[in-house]
Amino acid sequence: MAFRNWLIVFVLGIGWGASFTFNAILLREVGPLAVSFLRIAFGAATCWAWVLARGKPVPRSMRFYGQALVLGVLNYAIPFAVYPIAQQYIASGVAGIVNAMMPIMVVIVSHFWPGGERATPAKTLGVLFGFAGIVVLTLPALRGGVSSEVGAILFTLLAPVCYAVAMNYLRRLHGVDPAVVAATALTTGALFMAPAMLAMEGPPIIATPAGVVSVLGLGVVLTGVAFIVLYAIIPQIGATNASIVTFIAPVSAVLLGHALLGDEIETAHLAGMGMIFLGLLAIDGRLLRRYLRGTVPN
Repeated sequence: MAFRNWLIVFVLGIGWGASFTFNAILLREVGPLAVSFLRIAFGAATCWAWVLARGKPVPRSMRFYGQALVLGVLNYAIPFAVYPIAQQYIASGVAGIVNAMMPIMVVIVSHFWPGGERATPAKTLGVLFGFAGIVVLTLPALRGGVSSEVGAILFTLLAPVCYAVAMNYLRRLHGVDPAVVAATALTTGALFMAPAMLAMEGPPIIATPAGVVSVLGLGVVLTGVAFIVLYAIIPQIGATNASIVTFIAPVSAVLLGHALLGDEIETAHLAGMGMIFLGLLAIDGRLLRRYLRGTVPN
């Protein structure tokens, strides 16, 4: 992979880790549903600007928009609400670590999905490591008797599950430009989230420069621009190399949460992250294959 693409993947990983810090900043001014809505809405506007500027064709069938609605709810509306809801009880770094469970959840969902990819022994081992990491993450809260924190960590797992289902569902939109899919799904996700936000929290009001920066960072940069860039480089580097962002984002979330928000980094957090990383390495399989090739006698 070219150095330029390595750099892009690295920056994307740092950026998506920073999204949990932006969530925490926005939660000081608005509710979690507003955080989700604002991110999705600004992301949709950014993607539509790109689609229109590039003159990309947009399907007109109602079936496509129905599928985009399902994708928008699963891939954007629910996950982008789950994290800020959970971050009212857990540190941003912990939320970022749980987010790394996404590829592990993809293995589970794909195994049972009609026509999906069956789990190999290595992937099954990766799943076990991932859930062991979640158990380790909850240990500080269990020892301290903080049931709300344990519940928040388990609740946060809903987001990777939604991502995993969305990844498999995305196959139904094969043949449509990824930027068009993102723009349409983000739009339907925002429309889905708006009524719940207005009913439960009212219209969002951002009154501080930090809040404005967080909205623009989350919506425009880390949702709109980031997805456009990711979809652009995947044909060049492959989905496996693109998945490296999964390793970078939680480290970024932990370090930024500690540096900017004063979140405490506990040994259990690092141990849990390490076990999830071992699971991701097992699922990825490249290091394991290199090791096995090196141990096979000539």
